[in-house]
Amino acid sequence: MVNIHYIHKDNNQDTARPALLFNNVTVTYEEMEQNIGKYAGYFNRLGLKAGDRVAIALPNGPEFIYSYFGVTRAGGAVVPLNLLQTPLELAFMLNDSGARFLITNETIGRAFSKLPRQSVKVVLLDEQCSKEILTTPPAHFQERDPESVCTLLYTSGTMGNPKAVMLTHNNLIGNVKSMDDVSGFGPDDNFLAVLPMFHSFGWATSVLLPLYVGCSITILDAFRPKEVLHALSQKGITVFCGVPSMFAVLLKLRRQAPFPTLRYAISGGDSISKEHMLSFEKTFNFSIIEGYGLSEASPVVSLNPLEGIRKIKSVGLPLTGVEVKIVGENDGELPPGEMGELIVKGPNIMKGYYNREDDTRSVLRKGWLYTGDLAYRDHDGYIYIVGRKKELIITAGYNIYPGEIEETLEAHQSVAEAAVIGVPHPVKGEIIKAFIIPAEGFTPDKHELNRFLKGKLSVYKIPELFEIKNELPKGANGKVLKRMLK
Repeated sequence: MVNIHYIHKDNNQDTARPALLFNNVTVTYEEMEQNIGKYAGYFNRLGLKAGDRVAIALPNGPEFIYSYFGVTRAGGAVVPLNLLQTPLELAFMLNDSGARFLITNETIGRAFSKLPRQSVKVVLLDEQCSKEILTTPPAHFQERDPESVCTLLYTSGTMGNPKAVMLTHNNLIGNVKSMDDVSGFGPDDNFLAVLPMFHSFGWATSVLLPLYVGCSITILDAFRPKEVLHALSQKGITVFCGVPSMFAVLLKLRRQAPFPTLRYAISGGDSISKEHMLSFEKTFNFSIIEGYGLSEASPVVSLNPLEGIRKIKSVGLPLTGVEVKIVGENDGELPPGEMGELIVKGPNIMKGYYNREDDTRSVLRKGWLYTGDLAYRDHDGYIYIVGRKKELIITAGYNIYPGEIEETLEAHQSVAEAAVIGVPHPVKGEIIKAFIIPAEGFTPDKHELNRFLKGKLSVYKIPELFEIKNELPKGANGKVLKRMLK
């Protein structure tokens, strides 16, 4: 190991089977393997050396997959760039990672031409470059150390600049194998890849996992709701991994679209409200299975059983080989029902943050990853996420978790989405402010919302401030970026 042949676990697999389906073009496993080899040979010819960091700024598509595996096969480490980031953020990531190369296309490349001058060499996948790649003979490389860094994933930067999570080949392989152990997916499955491939959740669940088990992947280059509904209805999709905001948008269309082949709809990236989950199931006659993960864990930690007891609002049970504990202030493990910080241990846990030794030491302790997420477990071992420690609101001495207020607000017919933060107050320390996105056809009223909340929340949990917005700032995983609201 590692020569990136963990793409599929079955060496006897029929390589003539479809691997990628994109814009009415089908790529077989054999063709994909040949293309990856050519990309690796091309990058090697450009001077890519073992350990070099290579940034990828591409939309979802076969070229993203070829580039990623081509880089890692040639010994490089991939730095996937979030296409939703600002130019200054992208410039920071290129400089911070020390990327030698940037792989992009003509459209996205124009944005990079406006960045402050970079030392990075740009590989523009235009028509001429593509011809050169396809005529490049595949190169042969030495097998890689499985503990070498495979990818640097930048976090969303909740506090200050984003940090690069270093994931090894073993981290990714371990996570994929753990997902495979609890999923039962096989060559007859067809995954819909619409989550961004530059994000850990999308890459692991919609690319690495299906390729490892020999599935087909139907690729959409962006999330367009009507196109997604068409794919789910007409393209033979059996597995759809999404984030809560995607399910909420599909729900808004209120189309009674049958999904004749869909087996599983899996939600991750952030908590999905009970109201949205039940409404989706009523509208589309299909259940959503919720899981939990974070980039530092490659990323999946837990999942509700695909065949078994699914508990609404729980993120399920730990994956095979992954240990979790709920700990208190002194790191003592807490009993079922008591809330504390969720910590994780397993082969999927990151090597650390790139060039951030202090930050690494603060979250990796005695083999455990301290997630910063507040959670509890029930007597069956199911995990329930309550919120982020850093998002805890303390008002007049009371500890308040935004998620409870947000979910209660979203149960009101006038509210499509809510985000709650604490704002400074000279007497109480903090007071609660709610940002509201109106449901279609409604104008939320503060007094009506207060009356609605009074019967459902303690008085000290009811927001004192409300602000109506057309949209909320979000990261690629669908999470609201509360630092921007603050």
